Amino acid sequence: MQHLVPAHVRPLPGPRPPVPAARPAVDAEALSVLHRAARTLMAGLPELTERLMTLLSECEPAYRTAVRTDPENVRDEVQRSLRLNVGSLIRPGELREAAHRCSWAIGRARAEDGLPLDALLRAFRLGGGMVWQGLVDETARRDPADVRLLVHVAADVWNFVDDHCAIVADAYRQTERELMWRRENRLRLMTTALLDGTARIADLPATAAALGLPEEGRYAVVLARLPAVRAGADMRGRLHLPGLRVLWSRDRDGGGSYGIVLLGGDLDVPHGGGEPGHGHDGGPGARGPERTAALPEAGGPGGDGPDGEHARTHGTDADAGEIARLLASPPGSRIGVSPVVEGLAAIGDARRLADTALRACPRSGGTVVLEEHLPAALVVSAPALGAALAERVLGPLLRLDASDRDIMLDTLTAWLACDGSAQRAAGRLYCHRNTVLNRLRRCEQLTGRSLTRPADVVELSLALAARNLLDP
Repeated sequence: MQHLVPAHVRPLPGPRPPVPAARPAVDAEALSVLHRAARTLMAGLPELTERLMTLLSECEPAYRTAVRTDPENVRDEVQRSLRLNVGSLIRPGELREAAHRCSWAIGRARAEDGLPLDALLRAFRLGGGMVWQGLVDETARRDPADVRLLVHVAADVWNFVDDHCAIVADAYRQTERELMWRRENRLRLMTTALLDGTARIADLPATAAALGLPEEGRYAVVLARLPAVRAGADMRGRLHLPGLRVLWSRDRDGGGSYGIVLLGGDLDVPHGGGEPGHGHDGGPGARGPERTAALPEAGGPGGDGPDGEHARTHGTDADAGEIARLLASPPGSRIGVSPVVEGLAAIGDARRLADTALRACPRSGGTVVLEEHLPAALVVSAPALGAALAERVLGPLLRLDASDRDIMLDTLTAWLACDGSAQRAAGRLYCHRNTVLNRLRRCEQLTGRSLTRPADVVELSLALAARNLLDP
């Protein structure tokens, strides 16, 4: 058996040698030899197909599995590719485009099946090598002297093989990107449905498996608004909750990110579930998991440990307060934390409570655990009533000159923060205790409220919260 494999020689630096004059007579004769051998291969296409299937099974483990599990599909794919590719050597004008479309379809199909791209490219090169060897063997069988003529078309044949490998690779990568986008979009839609409270109960098991979260776990939702950063800065990784599994998703207006925090549940669910490309504890991501998310534009998209590792948690007794203690965020961040809820079905309720907690967060920044700030949450939940309360209770103070107004409001705020201690409030305000008492008496006179009457103190406290949280 003769072997003619074109040598790949790296050109030497310097001026290129002159191109020899064309030899059309030799080229025509070489093409005639090539066409004759190719027609013989086409006549034995079924046998050629079986030979290539055997070669793939022996030399390519990924294809070995495909041949074993779905031989008819592989046989049809191989035979169609050989028929069009060998045929296009004979009639390139008629069949080359069809051969390109066939290779593109194979690249897409194998990407969808999950066959590695390297295995697919090796399969095409194995097929090209087998066809080339078949051309050489058939030519040698008919007339050994004609084998030398195949040298003149060898480069064309192998360029043809390389072209099809490039087509297959392009189709594979494009399909891979589409599949990744579909997976990430599916996860994004699932996460959005959970946060919006529109997820169907029947879909929760599939959602839990895809997101890698237990259906009956204990959860809290965090809503984070980070301080402004330079244009184009990467937001991922700017928030950290060590030891807790977190799934981040950007909110609707893009100004913040929701984090679904697992506080306890079935810890046998690995990171990422059955879907690759999903972000856990990777910082705020795109609307949906970012990989960035995201999910993911999530991420991504890893958590506190490598993909596939089990999540570390602080146990089933973790609460929302622990999130505030563990949370590491940039200065100036505003963060709201919902109460703990049971199960994925309650994530929508937790998200709404996280919204309320964020509204109760000071503009200067901080972390508000809703359960620890319920009076302020009541005020921001009914902003019109809160504004009316502030005007009714604090109106006389608010209409003072700006400097006088601020002194009175700061004194009242400090006194309430110090649990009614004038001495401690004086230390905080850097003034004498009697000065604090004099200002408080003036507050009582202007507002008509007594600081010794509990109901009046509640009104003043709520009115101050409304003024601080709702004032534009």
